[in-house]
Amino acid sequence: MSGDEGRAAGPAGAFFGRRKGHKLRLGQAELFSSLLPRLRVDPATLGDPARLFGRDVDDVRMEIGFGGGEHLLARARAHPRTGFIGCEPFVNGMAKLLAAIDAEGLDNVRVWDGDASAMLDALPPRCLSTVYLLYPDPWPKRRHHKRRFVSDERLAAIARVLRPGGSFLFASDIDHYVGWTLARVLRSPDLSWTARRPDDWRQPFSGWPGTRYERKAIREERVPTYVTVVRR
Repeated sequence: MSGDEGRAAGPAGAFFGRRKGHKLRLGQAELFSSLLPRLRVDPATLGDPARLFGRDVDDVRMEIGFGGGEHLLARARAHPRTGFIGCEPFVNGMAKLLAAIDAEGLDNVRVWDGDASAMLDALPPRCLSTVYLLYPDPWPKRRHHKRRFVSDERLAAIARVLRPGGSFLFASDIDHYVGWTLARVLRSPDLSWTARRPDDWRQPFSGWPGTRYERKAIREERVPTYVTVVRR
């Protein structure tokens, strides 16, 4: 889960924290009964993700822990021929995304409100062009490191669903989580870190719209890092 919203203690073994924050407004609550069932992807019955959108799409991308949905929405607007699957267990973040989809009539976004690991496990091999993991909860205490989303096992799952040449894009303002991630990327037999010079991890990704977590990090004088990993 992106940002601070998941940094409460969660279920044992879960990578996310609390599921709900502020009380939903009436209109937001109504979208959970009207719009969410139409957009929710069921991992148990998932087939070809390109068929989820009711029309042809050129490729499919997934964002793990989209927070308030700012990045996912910006990408969906900019790439109407691309299908997006957004995973976010935090109810208030899902509510914000649903409200924007409803207001704008976006038809290229589908969602999963459970553990993103279940979606990764359900996806067929080589079906995604890009996986985003942006400002995930770093679980800074050593005893909580096992809750970090990035692990050897999850990187292997991401590699399995990326097509050759596809990208895993990771951003964080927490140096030791960046190091943790790179250590696992560098020992993966299926993934390659593309950086050749410092600007390759200092400069945002192409078409980067920014996120509120990034703005908070910069205000607090933490430096974001942008890691581009490619499927071999």
